[in-house]
Amino acid sequence: MIQHKDHFHGSDLEKIEQVYKIRKEDITSFSANVNPLGISPKLRQTLSERIDAITSYPDRDYVSLRRCIADYAGTDFENIIVGNGSTELISLFIQIEHPKKALVVGPSYSEYEREISLGGGTTLYYPLREEDGFVLNTQDFICSLKDDIDLLVLCNPNNPTSTCITNKSMRMILDACLQHGIYVMTDETYVEFADDTEAITSVPLTHYYNNLVILRGTSKFFAAPGLRLGYAVTGNKDLIKMINTRKNPWTINSLAAIAGEIMFQDEAYIRETRQLISTERKRLYELFQQRSDFKAYKPSGNFMLVKILRDDLTSQDLFDRAIRQGMMIRDCSTFPFLDDKYIRFCFMKPEMNNKLIKCILDN
Repeated sequence: MIQHKDHFHGSDLEKIEQVYKIRKEDITSFSANVNPLGISPKLRQTLSERIDAITSYPDRDYVSLRRCIADYAGTDFENIIVGNGSTELISLFIQIEHPKKALVVGPSYSEYEREISLGGGTTLYYPLREEDGFVLNTQDFICSLKDDIDLLVLCNPNNPTSTCITNKSMRMILDACLQHGIYVMTDETYVEFADDTEAITSVPLTHYYNNLVILRGTSKFFAAPGLRLGYAVTGNKDLIKMINTRKNPWTINSLAAIAGEIMFQDEAYIRETRQLISTERKRLYELFQQRSDFKAYKPSGNFMLVKILRDDLTSQDLFDRAIRQGMMIRDCSTFPFLDDKYIRFCFMKPEMNNKLIKCILDN
């Protein structure tokens, strides 16, 4: 098992406040990977009008919410399972599949390994290679799959590398996994930020592969981590039945269910988000491409991984420098296979991005 170090998560502003003596209200988090536009304007305007919804239980099957999600994601509502954040769905899926041995493509989010361990399983890592720009070598990866692996976990686009697997490559992976009896859990938390979402998302593949479940949420793209609304997409009816049988009723409260319906239909907000992230992603990546003291890896999500090429500078140095100017980036030395030469930051509005770039590059 990989040993994970302690770190500041993007939500750990209270800890930052204590350690650095900076008010959390004065900190801009480039670490949380949350949409810089904030919540949907339509949600802000209309949710208060629906406050009376809390006087009654929500629909136990969340049919209206699932239909909205299905329309948004491009699938059938029968293939949608909703949960109290994607973390609840990860936990339920691991409990049901109960993998003895799982394979995670890393570096990646540590919650997968935690849930697998709680279920009594062990986790192996397939390392993405720096020399490949942290892009998965599909053929080499397929050759590494074995019959004793029960579960494959992919984050697509991957956190923290922001690299992606196309659905063409995903088909090859799913075919190989079928031959080895491996179930595939794909976390698509950041796919909605991508320029070419349709070329990356595996949602259409759920119509053809019953060994696939996709996880998404509203924390990042819809800037609503406190809402705790997540969903899964799968074409495996037996899995859907088992999850619905096991999970507690009404884990999504009435207001969260209504909020979800509003957000998924706010087309203007969705377009504005994608335009902002696309523009800033291209601008900042090209800016770092011009530097000899840093190396940026081509991003697909709303964040970018950067390697420090200077001997006299570490990720902790940059973290300290940025936080003292009221900006929190991610020191990536805590991720498996990365060291103290890697940082990650998400894309904010242009003026804040400019401030961060000045902090990082003009020293």
